[in-house]
Amino acid sequence: MLSLSGVNQHYGESHTLWDLSLEVPSGSCTCLMGRNGVGKTTTLKCIMGLLPIQSGEIRYGDTVLSKLPAEVRARGGIGYVPQGREIFPRLTVDENLRIALLINRGPRGKRAYDRVLETFPVLRQMLRRYGGDLSGGQQQQLAVGRAMILEPSLLILDEPTEGIQPNIVQEIGDTIARLNQQMGISVLLVEQKLPLARRVADRFYVLDKGRTVASGAMDELDDEVVRRYLTV
Repeated sequence: MLSLSGVNQHYGESHTLWDLSLEVPSGSCTCLMGRNGVGKTTTLKCIMGLLPIQSGEIRYGDTVLSKLPAEVRARGGIGYVPQGREIFPRLTVDENLRIALLINRGPRGKRAYDRVLETFPVLRQMLRRYGGDLSGGQQQQLAVGRAMILEPSLLILDEPTEGIQPNIVQEIGDTIARLNQQMGISVLLVEQKLPLARRVADRFYVLDKGRTVASGAMDELDDEVVRRYLTV
């Protein structure tokens, strides 16, 4: 579904991604892992067109994304929930969700809106509440719901459990698993909580200094890789 091949990216004089290649097969939940500052968020921003790449290719199905603007990529079936969620705190839950209807208009968008409220019933109860008044877990559901209104085939999540209290992490994991396994949405997940990653993902890539240093089926992620590249 999604593939990166030989991607290089620079911040000024700093070379951040080095010949990066990865694949997200259709129907999979693929987890991108690594310590802080190794290029995980940069990779996602390159996929979404928020950062330029210097060389290499990014493909989504049969479409070469590399030179398409970000708004075209979003309309093409990729949902993106950035790190920190980036909801609008002074808009209501309903207004946050309806922003996505500017892209997915008409009856399909209305049906997608209704499905979001069925998937996240807490949002239905809080439609008139400001986004900034929600808990971290509720804001994460709102951010995912907003992306879901675009009816994505691929959902990209950047550290969805960051800043979330531990008793809500399980709930977010359940949501990711449901979207992937029951609704058939492919997922590319950046996540540093190893137990959650092992529970919801079936594939992994580990980055270090902008390079892929390990990859495979999740049950192949061994203790040596964890020790060298994932522990603090």
